[in-house]
Amino acid sequence: MTKHVGIVACSAEGAALCYRTLCAEAPAVMGEHLHPEVSMHTHPLARYMTHIRAGDWEAVAGLMLSSVRKLAAIGAEFAICPDNTIHQAWPLVTAASPLPWLHIAAAVAAAAEQKGFRCLGITGTRYLMTGPVYPDVLGRFGITCQIPNEADRAKIDGIIFRELVNGVFREESRRWFNTVFEKLKARGCDAVVLGCTEIPLLVDPHDCPLPTLDSTRLLARAALQEALRADGVVDKPVRK
Repeated sequence: MTKHVGIVACSAEGAALCYRTLCAEAPAVMGEHLHPEVSMHTHPLARYMTHIRAGDWEAVAGLMLSSVRKLAAIGAEFAICPDNTIHQAWPLVTAASPLPWLHIAAAVAAAAEQKGFRCLGITGTRYLMTGPVYPDVLGRFGITCQIPNEADRAKIDGIIFRELVNGVFREESRRWFNTVFEKLKARGCDAVVLGCTEIPLLVDPHDCPLPTLDSTRLLARAALQEALRADGVVDKPVRK
């Protein structure tokens, strides 16, 4: 028996990639056509954005808790959220959640530590890049991070919300992301976090100037590992 995975989704494209990864990679360890039981709930992205733009993280947490309570009611045993930005509400969510959670940045940090990366470039929404989610978690692993300059942050944010969350993936945008990665490399970063769950759908790691840490797929793999565990879930898988 495996644990029932609950996905608290926010934006459709990133959540779909996380779900597909979990289901597609499970057969390699579980057997043909097998994967853990998975359930997903999501409120419209517009509802999240209203609160994010207002800086109302308590309201963001309220939406996340609404989702996780519905997932718990249908049997989910732990939760993940394939959206980096709303992890800023993590402390408010886990304090009141009926289920334990895996943290997306912790999955990224563990992979970075395993690969020996010491300074990560962070890309994602402007709220994520200037927020505490990655600095707080990476710091517990002894890993530092840097973010793009202000102009690049604004353009990344625009591409995410005008293109990526709408399923639009332009070659011009892909090439431009590589110029941002080059700048981060020049500033000493040895890898880059694809910290919006849609960015992995755009960026090609094979021609990227830096090694990539795909937060979406790393979270899906962490969820698969947790679903296969028999000794209970870890609520906050971050180093102290």
